[in-house]
Amino acid sequence: MKKRKLFCQYGKIPYQISLCKECLRRDFKDFLDKNKIAKSRTKQDLEYIWKSDAKLILRKLHGVDMELQVNKIKNLEIAGNRINNLIIKPGETFSFWNIIGNPTRKKGYLKGLVIRNGEFGSYYGGGLCQLANLIHYLVLHTPLEVVELHHHTDALFPDYKRKVPFGIGTSVSFKNVDYRFKNNLDVPIQLKVWQDDTMLYGEIRSVKPLEYKYKLEEEDNHYKMEDGIYYRNSKVYRIKQDRETKEIIDRELILKNHSKVMYDYNLIPKEEIRGE
Repeated sequence: MKKRKLFCQYGKIPYQISLCKECLRRDFKDFLDKNKIAKSRTKQDLEYIWKSDAKLILRKLHGVDMELQVNKIKNLEIAGNRINNLIIKPGETFSFWNIIGNPTRKKGYLKGLVIRNGEFGSYYGGGLCQLANLIHYLVLHTPLEVVELHHHTDALFPDYKRKVPFGIGTSVSFKNVDYRFKNNLDVPIQLKVWQDDTMLYGEIRSVKPLEYKYKLEEEDNHYKMEDGIYYRNSKVYRIKQDRETKEIIDRELILKNHSKVMYDYNLIPKEEIRGE
């Protein structure tokens, strides 16, 4: 029997109607849940840097048109300006899409890489996952509470200058696939993002120094074939340490990777393959 098409699959107008319906549903849920979404900002930097990081913007992705990567520079700039200097007060929630809004062509967004159901494509605002990934990476180095996160389920590309554990990124798609964290502390948090021609930068700041130090460790990283398909496997831990003594206070398993490899198997490092 032929599978029935969804209403949103009948063209651009039905798709937009469905999108508006889902956005209204999400906003109504926030209203019922009494979520206080962070909106305020300040140009004055809060005194203490809790975590900072920088990510390479242009990456060589196997099988991806480099123009989509170049367009990402503009998309990150527009979205980053919306987020930069945002203040998340105690009890407030950061919502990626509530701050950025719908990334449309009218707002200046260009076509960039998007990934839907494990397949590559292009659409306006593509590439904003990198901004969400950076923010999530910063948050993981603080006691802030992640309340919404959507991991990529597949290993889509071989490593290229990877410096962070595999799989800790987050997928975002307007508006239901959001990234959110809550300020569950008693001090305000400031989120800063900016960029130059090659790098995307981010900071989390506050009015008090961070009491503990956090770091991420990946273990047991390997590839293994199952029923003719390779999977990438690893475990990612978050380590909480005393800043002065370096004593480990907590070691939390935050992710178990078992990701289907979607790229050419010849690009898998042979030394990282385990027996079937």
